[in-house]
Amino acid sequence: MKYFIGTQEGEYEPGSGQKVLRNKLGIQSELDMNEAEEVLLLQLYEYLFEPEFDLATLTFANIQDWHHMWLQPIYEWAGKLRTVDMSKADFRFAAAQFLPNQIQPFENSYLLEFEKLGHYTFDELVSFLAESHVEFILIHPFREGNGRISRLLMDVMATKAGYGPLDYSLWDGHKDFYFRAIQAGVAGELQHMQRLVRDVLLVDE
Repeated sequence: MKYFIGTQEGEYEPGSGQKVLRNKLGIQSELDMNEAEEVLLLQLYEYLFEPEFDLATLTFANIQDWHHMWLQPIYEWAGKLRTVDMSKADFRFAAAQFLPNQIQPFENSYLLEFEKLGHYTFDELVSFLAESHVEFILIHPFREGNGRISRLLMDVMATKAGYGPLDYSLWDGHKDFYFRAIQAGVAGELQHMQRLVRDVLLVDE
């Protein structure tokens, strides 16, 4: 099981061997589900970035809209804040009951800075992206797809700052380091996440 989910909202699709969450399409295979989600995610990227990126402001409502646009063909709860507590390994994400209280500070601290990102220095941008990414992962607002939405959010912010959507293959190749960087970031040690952000920004140059 990828995550521990404390209520019946973690129902799996019958016949999936508890590998695939209950979904509108009756998909039972992890492979088929991954393919369906990736096809829809590509469509979302095309919507946001092609033929040109023109997002002027950014709020948490935008992020919920992205999640809904992406996953609403598959899941009933697409775009909605999760109502269940979740954890990965021994790491617990923000409790569901506190999500509304955490979203507004996140929006104030990071999303409302969106219009200014083009004026950030490289080091300021690295610090900003690292910190905002850690905070978003800790909040973990949705029942599924948080990692990919967090990357989309970083892509949107990086594009606003003058970079394109980023290549995360380095992160994918060092998943253990990435997860430890998130844990360290929650404890206020952001240098590891900053290293990962700096690396993907430099690859994009």
